[in-house]
Amino acid sequence: DEWSDATKIQAQTAAAIKSTGGAAHVTQDHLEGLAGKLMKVSGTDDEVIQSGENILLTFTNVRNEVGKGNDIFDQATKAGLDMATALGMDAPKAAMQLGKALNDPVKGMTKLTKQGVTFTDSQKKAAEAMVKSGNVAGAQKIILGELTKEFGGSAEAAGKTLPGQIAIAKQSFSNLAGEIVANLVPIIVKMTEK
Repeated sequence: DEWSDATKIQAQTAAAIKSTGGAAHVTQDHLEGLAGKLMKVSGTDDEVIQSGENILLTFTNVRNEVGKGNDIFDQATKAGLDMATALGMDAPKAAMQLGKALNDPVKGMTKLTKQGVTFTDSQKKAAEAMVKSGNVAGAQKIILGELTKEFGGSAEAAGKTLPGQIAIAKQSFSNLAGEIVANLVPIIVKMTEK
């Protein structure tokens, strides 16, 4: 099951990167690595995290850029996982809401407010001014900063609990089993061809 799920998610990642023309400035290996890293601290299945990443890929204004603090896509992946954990929601659903918000920060602040995220009037005005001047990343950073303030560290905190530690061990074992199956598939295929 792990190998099958991973294969399907990887295919979706490749398709999303291709269909968006690589707008997020990330590679498949980068996304898999980030999902694996977040799984090891949260206990959330890395395929679930990568499903959220795949959704974020569809929002072409959510991207990593050169420069310190400009890794908006990576920050959004982590913030979405924290938001999902804190609000008890499905990670891909959180990624969808966050992707919509970051893709259009001015409207996005209003949508996130409905989820309980609080923005001050000055934050809203600053984001609007930034978007008007073409600094979408600046407005996105305001949103991510507020999400970090409200939900930051939620996924990692869940991973430090006993159930979280058990989930991390279970996911790590499941990933190992998936890798073993992936290595055996070519051998099985050769055996069945004879």
